[in-house]
Formats: sequence, structure tokens, C-alpha cells
Amino acid sequence: MPLTIASKPSAPPAHACTTVEGQGLAAILGDPVNLAIWQRDDAPVVDVGDLDAVADVAVIVPAGARSAIPDALIAAGYDDALATRLGHDIGDLTARFAALLALDRVAIRLEVIETDACRRFHADYVAVRLICTYAGPGTQWLANDDALALAAGVEPTTIRSIATGDVALFKGRDQSDTPIVHRSPPIMGTGTRRLVLVIDPARPDQPAATRSASTDAKPAR
Repeated sequence: MPLTIASKPSAPPAHACTTVEGQGLAAILGDPVNLAIWQRDDAPVVDVGDLDAVADVAVIVPAGARSAIPDALIAAGYDDALATRLGHDIGDLTARFAALLALDRVAIRLEVIETDACRRFHADYVAVRLICTYAGPGTQWLANDDALALAAGVEPTTIRSIATGDVALFKGRDQSDTPIVHRSPPIMGTGTRRLVLVIDPARPDQPAATRSASTDAKPAR
């Protein structure tokens, strides 16, 4: 059977909620939802050429500390205009994420990805994770039935993907017995680059800090 890859299939499974309003992301808090996707038409546009000389960024901040985000981007080599655009959007998504999950602190990563990162389908060991791809192809995911089939050794026939600019909340193993199964889209050898935002609840042992993450081992997106 041929493989199908679709960013916005006409009939998403019941466990995947799509919305055109940011408030609709709250669906991730209920069952059986393990994926909530905010389909946006106003996401910041990022040219991959702007990513030639930037470092990856990791920042752990109090939920309301928006000013730390553009400062971290500028320190990583983003020009002022792009840092302002991205910083505003990331600040808004951070505030939404923190309010939804009642968080005091969040861990933010913005990474340029040029490899397959994690080419295998997997579920994260988190409660809920936010992922938004600002440039390049978005994260791929499987419907629960396809994920179960894959676990039994049957290759999926349909691989779904998050559209560039859309915001997705992924329910992980710490929150659900049926976490969403996903992977980074394979891009190795294609010359494609991705700019991926990841927001997680900060762990209690993570100090508030901003740093370059370019030499760290990267989690796959």
C-alpha cells in the first residue's frame, strides 16, 4: 500500500483536535485528546537564509518574563528585526502554554535543525510539550491506530504532519497511556533546514538562565 503524507488530512482522528483559535489548544487537557493543533495564518515568516549565523538558544524563565526571549535571540546572532518578530510570538506562546498548564516557569528552546535529528517515531517523556516549526517542514505524527500498528511491526500507510507555522501541543508519556507518537521529518542530504521552537514545563532543578545550546545534544523534533 502506498505511503501517504498529509499536513491537513480532511478527517483527523478523534484524539487529534484542530482549531483556528489559540484558546482551542485547551482541548489537550481532556481525554482522549493527545494532540491539539492551532492552525495559524499569521505566524512569523522566517527565511532560512536568516539562519546562516545563528546559534541555538535555550532559556529557562519565569512564565511572565517575556523580555528575556528577544534578548536571548539577539545574543544568539538573530538580527534585531527577526528577534523582535520571533520574540513577540514566542512570548505569546509561552504565556499561553504557562497559563494553560498553570506553570510558574518554562523551558524554551529554539533550534536550527539540518539533520534527521530523531528519524524514529516515538513519544516524549513529558506531560505536555509545545512545538512550532517556523521554517522548513513540520513535525510528523501518527494516528493512534497507526502507532499501535507500528509497535506491532507494521509500517504506517499514512504519516501526518504539522504545517509550518502551526502550533501543536503534544501529550507525552507522563500524562497519558496513549501519548502522541511523532518524529522529525527526514531531511538529511536534502539541504533543507528547519527552525523549531520547543516549550516544556521547567523542571524544579533547572535554574533560570539563558545560554547557547549549539554544542548540546539536541532532542529530536
